[in-house]
Amino acid sequence: MKFDTYHKIKRYVEKYHMIEKDDVVAAGVSGGADSVCLLHVLWRMRQEMAFSLLAIHVDHGVREDSAKDAAYVEKLCRSLEVPLSVRKVDMAGYAAQNRLSQEEAGRQLRYEAFEAVLKELHAEDGHYKIAVAHNCNDRAETMLFHMFRGSGLKGLSSIQPVRDAVIRPLLCLERGEIEQYLADHNLCYCQDSTNEEDTYTRNRIRHHILPYAEQEICSGAAAHMGDLAEILSETERYLEEQTKRLYKIYVKEKIDNKGHSGGIPSDNAVSLCIDRRLLDEDPVMYKRVLLTGMERLTSHRKDITGQHISDLAELMTKDGSKEINLPYKIRAYKEYDRLYLSKDTRGLVQATVHEAVPGVCREYAIAPPMEISVPGEGTYVFRILEKGDGFLEKQQNIQRNRYTKWFDYDKITKSLVLRGRQQGDYLTIDTAMHTKSVKQYMINEKIPKMRRDSMHLLADGSHVLWIPGYRISQNYKVEESTERILEVRLEGGNDGGTNRSVVE
Repeated sequence: MKFDTYHKIKRYVEKYHMIEKDDVVAAGVSGGADSVCLLHVLWRMRQEMAFSLLAIHVDHGVREDSAKDAAYVEKLCRSLEVPLSVRKVDMAGYAAQNRLSQEEAGRQLRYEAFEAVLKELHAEDGHYKIAVAHNCNDRAETMLFHMFRGSGLKGLSSIQPVRDAVIRPLLCLERGEIEQYLADHNLCYCQDSTNEEDTYTRNRIRHHILPYAEQEICSGAAAHMGDLAEILSETERYLEEQTKRLYKIYVKEKIDNKGHSGGIPSDNAVSLCIDRRLLDEDPVMYKRVLLTGMERLTSHRKDITGQHISDLAELMTKDGSKEINLPYKIRAYKEYDRLYLSKDTRGLVQATVHEAVPGVCREYAIAPPMEISVPGEGTYVFRILEKGDGFLEKQQNIQRNRYTKWFDYDKITKSLVLRGRQQGDYLTIDTAMHTKSVKQYMINEKIPKMRRDSMHLLADGSHVLWIPGYRISQNYKVEESTERILEVRLEGGNDGGTNRSVVE
């Protein structure tokens, strides 16, 4: 069995390409049976494969006997001549501060410690892997845990062999195989007293539910569940690709920097606009797209349930403007045939000046030449041009630019201002000088109500020259008789600025 177990692990590592030549592999070693087995196997494997190995021990500061565990890991690493880094963290304090369970807090702190050590070694600049010691039983326990909580396919896929830089070489072994490997190689290990308690949900599954299934229902249940997890993982990977494809078609994102979203970008989204036609897709797929949208607005998924996704789908089918509140301060509202999701920042108006706030518009008096920076919209640049030969021809060539406009400056009869919409605002819509209220125009253009209240307009009294991003008033258009021309250019901002050219 000495050689069978080792080669079983080695084949598993090779199957999933966990370790490549010249990788730096950081093994998490707590001193328990699983991590001792992991370190020993990697130590042997290093002699056959060209990679560097180091160990990281994290003391969570919870147990009084944790110093003994650290001492044992140090002794083991010396005997194997494996470099060791020991990190001490305050798991209980971190959990309380961040409102996490101690299990989740410990997991986050461990990975932060791994990444910190690798950064100090500059290993992140090359090939590096973080090896953790989850086994087949852990995978089965996690699958049951997610199943009891009503998880979807991704949760039932359970622990993955490879996730980004994290690898799990022992996922192919049952706990009994690990203990036998240690016995065969005369390897001691530490006993974590908290593993024997039923305080944690996973421990209750480990001590009562899975053993019952193994003894009373089906021998080898954990291994069979591991096989099922592999099948579900393959299915999930396919569906994930289809989800990305549909997300790119139906969802538009506003992100928190000047980058542009394409498909599902790495930048954090601050709001989403979802086309109602998404509901024409199969329910399996539109629910996945909606879940992806929720995940794009928060780094957490724990409190997002199937009911929240169903609520979003139902909201998209309702007439009129409706709104619901979701976990993590996510707000969803429907306008016309689109669903909008955003983080609720209404309580943060005074905390940031870079976020456009619904219903809040300053008024700016315009006296060209000048520039005005409007939070959330960009910079308006105003200047006066004297009409020169060929200006009208040039204007016609670039009229499609949505964010640069020209007006007959001499037709402005009152003070020119950039402000939010007001009651009585109107536009001249044709050469016959018919007018239309700005409110009715925005309704016809299906501009979301929340956006209408935060848009700045260029106005001459109640007569609106320009709704930026939309149309200008016919009354102020440049003509043959025009002498002075007001050029207004909107640069940058969340709506795209001068680099976007579309038909008005």
